[in-house]
Amino acid sequence: MPEPSLKPTVLDKFKRPLRDLRISVTDRCNFRCTYCMPAEIFGESYQFLSRKDLLSFEEIARLTRILVSLGVSKVRLTGGEPLVRNEIDKLVGMLSSIDGVEDLTMTTNAYLLARKAVDLRAAGLQRITVSLDSLDEEVFKKMNGRGFGTARVLEGIEAAADAGFRPIKVNSVVQRGVNDHTIVELARYLKERGHIARFIEYMDVGNLNGWKLDEVVTSEEIVSLIDAEMPLEPADANYVGEVASRFRFKDGSGEIGVISSVTKPFCGDCSRLRLSPEGELFTCLFGVDGTDLRTPLRDGATDDELTDLIRGIWTRRVDRYSEERSSLTEELRQGRKKVEMYHIGG
Repeated sequence: MPEPSLKPTVLDKFKRPLRDLRISVTDRCNFRCTYCMPAEIFGESYQFLSRKDLLSFEEIARLTRILVSLGVSKVRLTGGEPLVRNEIDKLVGMLSSIDGVEDLTMTTNAYLLARKAVDLRAAGLQRITVSLDSLDEEVFKKMNGRGFGTARVLEGIEAAADAGFRPIKVNSVVQRGVNDHTIVELARYLKERGHIARFIEYMDVGNLNGWKLDEVVTSEEIVSLIDAEMPLEPADANYVGEVASRFRFKDGSGEIGVISSVTKPFCGDCSRLRLSPEGELFTCLFGVDGTDLRTPLRDGATDDELTDLIRGIWTRRVDRYSEERSSLTEELRQGRKKVEMYHIGG
């Protein structure tokens, strides 16, 4: 992945630059992962956003151009599940044509990827990250909340590789007593195929996943488990602000990454802004309130007016929730209402 350019950018209150934009294109998903959209809450009667409430592709592209003028160089499409949004390759094409977008990527559960990988590549998507929490069929069926097996996900990964997306990163959220016993198998499988496993500490994103600290498997534990089977050594970061700590296999056959949002927060380097499906801008994954951009956008705001609005949002930014988490009492942490992860991406 290319090093982000050092073009002029706005800075927040902690002198963090704006570099990354994560665009959630839909709040809908074909999975019901227990740590994100538990099925008992997001059932058949749950009311998702209507089509008219979603930002159009043209609106997303316009906001992206403005954000690029403020320093954004990396854009990631998320959800929900981005591949359930109709004609998503058209949005990819619009974004890939914006001068200044240097890295255009997508995070997907890959269930629909096999039949869309070629079109996404042709439209200009550069990289793909797949969410896959386990190769164990029963564990995966339980975690995705739909009883789906791994076959279509693995098919999607290989279709993406065949379409030219290499290397593919595969994210796995690790929960103690749920899938922690399967991480070595997943790491080995991906290593053998030239993909990169990235293991994520289970986080208290949103308010609905029943997060408990004792269910967190630390990155240190994860690295130790894999190292015992396939020896690892630390590797340098690819760029400043990279969220994953990298470890190379000592036999030279690839790498893994671990994302330590709970035990080793990386708020100090965070350069990410998040756009929700209905046009709210959030300055943190653990954000409480977003800023509505859809209303001024549809009420005729000029590019200069939108630019000033967004600049003000970032320059006032003071978010560092992951660093503050350990100092919060359980009562304060539980009482802090946070936006749900499915709504603004991971």
